Amino acid sequence: MPTHRRLRLTALPRAAALVLLTALALTGLRAGPAAAADGDVSWTVRTAANAYGDNRSSFGYAVNPGGTVEDTMVVTNRGRSTLRLAVYASDGYTTDAGQLDLLTREKKSVGVGAWVHPRVDALTIAPGRSADVPFTVSVPKNATPGDHVGGLLTSLKQSDTAAGINVDRRLGVRLALRVGGALTPRLAVEDLHVDYDGTANPFAKGTATVTYTVHNTGNALLSARQDVSVQGPFGRLRTAATDIEDTPKLLPGERWKVRVPVRGVAPGVRLTATVELLPLLTDASGSVTPLKPVEATAHTWAVPWIVVLLLLAVAVAVPLVRRARARRKEREAARVQEAVERALQEA
Repeated sequence: MPTHRRLRLTALPRAAALVLLTALALTGLRAGPAAAADGDVSWTVRTAANAYGDNRSSFGYAVNPGGTVEDTMVVTNRGRSTLRLAVYASDGYTTDAGQLDLLTREKKSVGVGAWVHPRVDALTIAPGRSADVPFTVSVPKNATPGDHVGGLLTSLKQSDTAAGINVDRRLGVRLALRVGGALTPRLAVEDLHVDYDGTANPFAKGTATVTYTVHNTGNALLSARQDVSVQGPFGRLRTAATDIEDTPKLLPGERWKVRVPVRGVAPGVRLTATVELLPLLTDASGSVTPLKPVEATAHTWAVPWIVVLLLLAVAVAVPLVRRARARRKEREAARVQEAVERALQEA
């Protein structure tokens, strides 16, 4: 059966679109103009110019639970053949590559993908013509306050018999909702671990590897600046990691695994790894607000080889010293016993 790859979404200019090629036994994403093998298929999607704006890169609304919104997407056939496209909405999620993606049509949506209802589920568009896709966003009364992200998609499925694959070209526009209610942006650092890898040189520095998971435990879309450092006892010999990228924007409930090497760490016997996150909240206008930092620590042992050798030497020497002392005591006791026996004989 066909294996479907998923759509990678970015902020799109008004006349631009994003494309996904999905094919049997292929993995990964390709972004670029939608073009069939014979070059006669090409189309774009964009937001309609209306009361919400004339030049929007995506759909975005603030809606209270139980509220509705009506808007329109415009699809234009820029190819030389008539297009027959499927139309549907789906939920968004963050991929392992840190990109916003959309669920494929066969997967069930429970958020935006279930709340957005296009008036048509298919389009037939002649070359050079455009078609409007009106849609309604109906937010349930029990919807969770905070941020919800998905998209409205068009899809063209074709069979490539020569290559033995099915191809699914999808173009979509991102749709973001902020549902009214208390906004509680919050991140947590989970599963924090640190491992130390030293060298054969007892005086050389090594590398500490810090791993952890960033968990969006709030209800707002958040990214974070990251600071990771490793230090010895009493805060001495602190070494900070360099060139750590911000996390991607995580949807509420999402997790992001991080692995950071901290190089040039002195083996300070007992090491402490510290992770500090600075959550970044982006509002509808694009302004970024830093929130209260989140910090977590973990510990590991990093004993210099020379100390290990000394400890081994002590571990070997102590029993030897004890046995030598025991033998001396035995010899002394024997001499005393011999002296006592001689004294008794002479008496």
